[in-house]
Amino acid sequence: MRFLGNILAKTDAKGRAFLPSVFRKVLQASGEETLVLRKDVFQSCLVLYPESVWNERLDMLKSQLRQWKPVHQQMFRQFVSEAEVVTLDGNGRFLISKRLQRVAGISQDIQFIGMDDTIEIWSPDDLQKTLRPEDEFGKQFENIMNGEEVCL
Repeated sequence: MRFLGNILAKTDAKGRAFLPSVFRKVLQASGEETLVLRKDVFQSCLVLYPESVWNERLDMLKSQLRQWKPVHQQMFRQFVSEAEVVTLDGNGRFLISKRLQRVAGISQDIQFIGMDDTIEIWSPDDLQKTLRPEDEFGKQFENIMNGEEVCL
């Protein structure tokens, strides 16, 4: 399952958004019906996980944590407790809760970014702040592909 694309959209007054049809088609082809939404750990955006991808990520996280270490238990608790299960309605809409809108700085305008097996949801202004100018991006890309250390 691979999501690709950069799509500008809007939420309605209730915080519902239409999942772009290109992404819905990928979900349908994969037989995915349930999604999980949470704020990204590093960036000011939301990440929409198909349930199977979410389960893989949770398994990966659990394999890195030790159940009987309090700090590991707390990390797992915080990661999981900030997630919300979402489903698409008959029109392909889903609700972005007020809590998640607030923590990600999202208002009515949103931008969907296909990120391989997940979908990011950004405030368009915040997304622009994270993107590099084309020449800088090209140089950093070259350095990474040549195995060189890159400082962002």
